[in-house]
Amino acid sequence: MKDETMGQEDAAQDAEACAEALESLDRISLDEIAFDDSGVDVQDEPETEAQSDDQDAGDVEPAEDEADHEDTESEAGNQPESDTGEETVLLDSLPAEDSLTRELPGLGSAPAVDETIAMGDIPLPSVPSAREAEVRHRKMSPKRRNLMVAGVVAVALVAGGAGYAAWNGYQQEQAATVAANAHTMMSVQIGVQAAGLDCSTGSKIPVQVSGQDSDGSSVSETLYVDEHGRGIKLLPGDYTLSIAASPIAADGTIYTVPTTKTQVTVKSDGQDLSAQATFKLKVPSADTVTDDQIDAAAKYAEEGGASSAAAAKVLQQAATARRDAAVNAVSAQKAQASRDADARHKATDLYQLDIPVEWYGKVATWQNGSTLCIYLGDDANTPLVTLVAVREGESFTPDEGDTVLGAANLGNGYTVYASGPVYPYVVPQTINGRTQDPVSTYPMDTAIELVELTTGNRYTYSQIKNDLVGKDGKADGATKLETDYLAQILLPSIKAQD
Repeated sequence: MKDETMGQEDAAQDAEACAEALESLDRISLDEIAFDDSGVDVQDEPETEAQSDDQDAGDVEPAEDEADHEDTESEAGNQPESDTGEETVLLDSLPAEDSLTRELPGLGSAPAVDETIAMGDIPLPSVPSAREAEVRHRKMSPKRRNLMVAGVVAVALVAGGAGYAAWNGYQQEQAATVAANAHTMMSVQIGVQAAGLDCSTGSKIPVQVSGQDSDGSSVSETLYVDEHGRGIKLLPGDYTLSIAASPIAADGTIYTVPTTKTQVTVKSDGQDLSAQATFKLKVPSADTVTDDQIDAAAKYAEEGGASSAAAAKVLQQAATARRDAAVNAVSAQKAQASRDADARHKATDLYQLDIPVEWYGKVATWQNGSTLCIYLGDDANTPLVTLVAVREGESFTPDEGDTVLGAANLGNGYTVYASGPVYPYVVPQTINGRTQDPVSTYPMDTAIELVELTTGNRYTYSQIKNDLVGKDGKADGATKLETDYLAQILLPSIKAQD
């Protein structure tokens, strides 16, 4: 009976201690709980810590109470359940259904851990006091501390390893992109200047490309660009560009191929290289185009510059026809110039000369021995200049109203004198009626033409009338104007007869 009473008292004391612990839990907020290594020790290794505490009798109570408690629980397990039905409320703020207590077998209304929290019969671990936590931390073995530090380091290494893995992955991705680009054809644009070229109707411009790509492979090929310089695709690398041959425009135009070569570096897709590589293709005179130029242009047009071999053939025929037409035109011009030269060439028994080109077709001539007269159109009464050969030592007197306008020594004992009216002076004076005895009167269109022919179109009639003649009626300025012009265009052509 005494033993049973003692067991009940021990059980009651244990229940009271458990209730106090639960009340302390209710008062402790989460922010006040220190999650240090002692808390981990309590949850993870309760038995080990209990054994360590039992071995240190100087710091904690002996384990006799625990043994007595275990015996009491054992005895209490054999007692019949209490039917008192009493409950101990630990958290007044909680409703009855959230109570953390349940009836322990054999202990009547002793507090117990709710099954939803204690997971069955597992008791809720007690929270160590501050002193116990400090003691346990102090009693922690160096080996355990090292293990914990190693764990923290391991976590840091794992986090660092993850960051390194991410960075390494990014680097690998970039390297993969660079490697992929190194094997990707890049479109580039160059500068081209070719007047009148439309590659949609003509052929494209063949560009010779040589160099080395990013793989170290040598490159030598012909690519084609349109009139805007677009159409080249290359792998990244360093290249030398030049124009291989002329394109052919739809009208058959052949261009002069520039001999320049330009070095470029291809780095990215859509790169504009016109600042480093611009080629100017000039249009030469069509009659100077050779068969070799046409053949070369047709060859590249057939190989890729034109839409088909048939189209290239049509362009070649257009280029040949254009060149032949130009050659024929030039030949015709030369023939006409030869005929004109023959017509302009005049000869007497003592000298010969050429009618000025500016006068040709506007003047006519009559000849009498060594005297040659050049007159306006079909009006023999309106001479521009009369040429007379005079033996050295003899004098020359011009006709009435004429002035000596110049002379040419033949070198064979004769001198040819040029004389005639000073039309830049006579015509304006005659029109204005300021002369007493004018040689003749002239219609306005004739007067203008006479002034223009005798001055080489360097001055208009109005300029002659208003500025060069002057209000005083002197002919000095007008005379000099005509003599200077004849000395330039007529007198140098007068030569002794062969």
